[in-house]
Amino acid sequence: MPASPTPSESFGHAEARMLSRTGRTPRVLVVGSGWRFLSGISYYTCRLSNALHDRYEVGAILMRRLLPARLYPGRDRVGHCLTDLRYDQDVRVFDGVDWWAVPSLLRAVRFLRRFSPDVLVLQWWTGAVLHSYLVLALAARKLGIRVVVEFHEVQDTGEARHRWAARYVRRCIRPLLRRTDGVVVHSRFDQVALAEAYDLAAVPAEVALHGPFDHHLPDRPVREPGDDVCRLLFFGTIRPYKGLEDLVEAFADLGPNYHLTVVGETWEGWTGPGRMIEESPVRDRIEFVNRYVADAEVNEFFAHADVVVLPYRRSSASGPLHIAMSHGLPVVVTAVGGLVEAAEHYSGTVFVAAAAPGELREAIVRAAGLAGRRHADPSSWGRTVDAYARLLTRIGVAQDPPVDSATSSNQTLPLLSPDLR
Repeated sequence: MPASPTPSESFGHAEARMLSRTGRTPRVLVVGSGWRFLSGISYYTCRLSNALHDRYEVGAILMRRLLPARLYPGRDRVGHCLTDLRYDQDVRVFDGVDWWAVPSLLRAVRFLRRFSPDVLVLQWWTGAVLHSYLVLALAARKLGIRVVVEFHEVQDTGEARHRWAARYVRRCIRPLLRRTDGVVVHSRFDQVALAEAYDLAAVPAEVALHGPFDHHLPDRPVREPGDDVCRLLFFGTIRPYKGLEDLVEAFADLGPNYHLTVVGETWEGWTGPGRMIEESPVRDRIEFVNRYVADAEVNEFFAHADVVVLPYRRSSASGPLHIAMSHGLPVVVTAVGGLVEAAEHYSGTVFVAAAAPGELREAIVRAAGLAGRRHADPSSWGRTVDAYARLLTRIGVAQDPPVDSATSSNQTLPLLSPDLR
């Protein structure tokens, strides 16, 4: 793929436009998943927008209807109100863009023109938004607006399993990337994976570690006094790469003082782990909540857990991991993808190899020994914003001097309670 042009090659007369804006707070327009098709990116888009608002003028364009509802794994809950999170009242929000584009996409372009941002930030996680993103990027470049793409992964694993979907993304994302001035990823692992997929060597990139999910905090002790039962929690959508079957197998070999709660919605027809739970010889010690739970319930499940177990077989990032760290809970997590960088400085982490039930059982026993005290979350939304500040400076957007952000799990508090699953 041809390298992205430099800012001077890309914009010409737009340089004067950017220079004329120095001296005022830069404007950032974030584009990502809305609330109707609720998913992890819905929460992340809101949290990022609210965090960026501490330093910039921020607007948001939400992708309202991603695809025909019958094609969505969580079709039965589309449109249901399951979250209490809200955008900051000073973040201007357009909700939103529908997959059939007309007239919603045209209205989004008008919103873009009226908001007149210095940079457009596109949250990338699914090919369903590709045609809309390309239109918004074209409109932005025509107006002299920088374009940044934040990659949560190269492509959704469910989509990548379908040859036609994978081919569509590989071919049609290239016009978007040719119009991209900067890239954000969550880890060095993702940076390497992206470089292997696309030739972006000439495009400035920054690693912005995932900010904390410091909102589902329990109002009771992590472990009830005198209770010798270790309560394990698996939380998140049930998909082929999540490795839940490894946990169910490992749990069968743990003693009677262990209890397992599995909370998650089945995606991609991955019903095998559910069958394993029903047939498990220790079924009486497993609670299975097979649905996408509302935020209020998330609080309860994490408040009652002693150890969170995330046996992923691959992963770029994990919302449940960040919820667990914000709670200060011990977490058993496989050493795959970007999870190592996300959790390597967390004192409650026990890493384990993927797809190894025997080792997973031993890791759970070790993690149980870490329960009973709150571990400090090393993540910070301030650091995420600092990474954006560095990138915006590199691509020519006027920027205030960066703020030195101390490590804290409470750098940017949400107005209410999101969750990334």
